[in-house]
Amino acid sequence: MLTEAQINHYNERGYVIPGYRLPSEQVEAIKAQHARLLEAHPEFSDYCPALLIHDTGFLNFARNDTILDIVGQLIGPNIALWNSSFFAKPAKVGSKTPWHQDGEYWPIRPLATCSVWIALDDATPENGCLRFLPGTHRSKELAEHHYNDASGLSLPLELDSKHVDENEAVDVVLKAGQISLHDIYLMHGSEANDSDKPRRGMTLRFMPTSSVYRRDLPTSGPKDMRTVYLMRGKDESGKNDFRVR
Repeated sequence: MLTEAQINHYNERGYVIPGYRLPSEQVEAIKAQHARLLEAHPEFSDYCPALLIHDTGFLNFARNDTILDIVGQLIGPNIALWNSSFFAKPAKVGSKTPWHQDGEYWPIRPLATCSVWIALDDATPENGCLRFLPGTHRSKELAEHHYNDASGLSLPLELDSKHVDENEAVDVVLKAGQISLHDIYLMHGSEANDSDKPRRGMTLRFMPTSSVYRRDLPTSGPKDMRTVYLMRGKDESGKNDFRVR
C-alpha cells in the first residue's frame, strides 16, 4: 500500500512509483499473452491501443488486488477499468511518444483516470522509458495540442512546445515488474527505443465511477467497441454501461 508521503507525492507531483513489484511469473505470463496477441495481430508489434477489444485474457492482470488497493487509495473505492494498452517498443524500432496529456484523447466526463504503467522489461533512458513533467497536472486543464502525423510516433497528438520544459522532465526508470501511476492531466512522453533491448509496458486505465465513459463524444481512439468493467464498488454516476469483472 502507498504511504501518506507517496499519496502526497501523487497529489503534488502527479505520479508515484510504489514499492510493489509484480512477481516474475506474472510478468512472464503477461509477456506470453502479448506474444499470443502478436501471432494473431502482427500489426501491434509496436503499440496496441486497446488490448481488451482483441483479447479479454488481459483482463486477468487487471484483477490484481494489490494494484486495485493502491488505485483505490488515489481515486476512491469505486473503480472502473475502461482500457488497457500495450507499448511494446521493440529494440531499434520502438516509436517515440510525443509530449501529451492523456485526457486530450479520452471521452470521459468529468475527466478522471489513474493510469497504471507496468514495466515488463527494465525501462531506462536508453530504451525509451517514460518521462514525466512533475506537477503539470495541478491546473486540471488540458493545454493546447496539435496533430503530428510524422512517422515514428506512437500517438498523433502533441503538446505545443511552449507548454513543455524538458529541463524539468523526470525519467521514470523501472525494473521489470515495477509499476508507476500517473494522473490524467500529467504531461508526459518518451523517446524512441534505439537500444538493443525491448521496452515492453502495459497500461491499465482506471477511472472513479463518479465519471462517465461518454460514447457520444468524439475521441481519437476505438471508443465504441470498448467495454467498461466495474472492478470494485458501485457506479456512483448511475450512467455507465458497465460489465462487472
